[in-house]
Amino acid sequence: MPPPSTNPTARIAIVGAGQVGGAVAYALILGSVACELLLIDVKVDLRDGQVRDLSDVAYATGGGMRVRAATHHEAGQCDIVVITAGSKYGFGETSIQHMQRNISVIRNVVKAMTPFRSDAIVLVVSNPVDLLTSIVQELAGLPKSQVFGSGTFLDSVRLRGLLADKAGVAANSIQLFVLGVHGDCQVVAWSSATIHGIPLDKVLSPDGFSHDELAQECKERAENIFHAKGATQFGVGSVVASICASILFDKRDVRPISHFQPEFGCCFSLPVILGRKGIIKTIKIPLGSEENAAIARSAERLKSTLERIDT
Repeated sequence: MPPPSTNPTARIAIVGAGQVGGAVAYALILGSVACELLLIDVKVDLRDGQVRDLSDVAYATGGGMRVRAATHHEAGQCDIVVITAGSKYGFGETSIQHMQRNISVIRNVVKAMTPFRSDAIVLVVSNPVDLLTSIVQELAGLPKSQVFGSGTFLDSVRLRGLLADKAGVAANSIQLFVLGVHGDCQVVAWSSATIHGIPLDKVLSPDGFSHDELAQECKERAENIFHAKGATQFGVGSVVASICASILFDKRDVRPISHFQPEFGCCFSLPVILGRKGIIKTIKIPLGSEENAAIARSAERLKSTLERIDT
């Protein structure tokens, strides 16, 4: 099926023009997802360099997308705002110090963009994604269905690819989600996994591979990429472009993304239907009791961290 033509009026802003923001922009241009791409960064030279480089990509593809520098205020008036802003680890900095610094960055970014356009969609990519998405939801002044994070979408894609190699099938034949709080506590929904609609254990012998080993391999692959080059920017860029296309073209795709969970008062990943107004609805997939319990434990820890930050 050919890709959709460029949305003739849609504008996407990327706040944070570093490695991840640049890769997101590159993927959006190749996919002809919008008519205009706005880049925002406090490092003006970096932002302007990315604009020039990415403009060349837009000219080369002939898709008609315009790339330009913009202000935070302009970003808040776009159809979609993708937040990739954040700081790298400083020398000798602890994970808690780094988290607090990124929280401060994100708060300042959101404050500079408000008030948002009433129908704007805000997509948080910065890490820790669930914690920052929860904070952005509180500050943005938008419906919760319009503010969400990239969550465990990339992890789900990565794990499907690893399983596809084991099973000898195409990755798009596999339905398998990584859910919950992104990171060490994320949960693989093995109990609902299928290959072309057939339960996984009916297709593959349980002796053929280990669930735990494959899940660990998925985590280690992300860690290895990060240690080798500092970011998983190309993978992130591809899933963010997919999310933006789902929204702007009202595709109603099902994606595991971080969004508000009323039962826990914070954001983490469960599958949703994505359309032009953001999250249409959450998909309740059947999970095993251990999977549900693991998701609940990680959500309670995240909620506790948020409460400490608020106080």
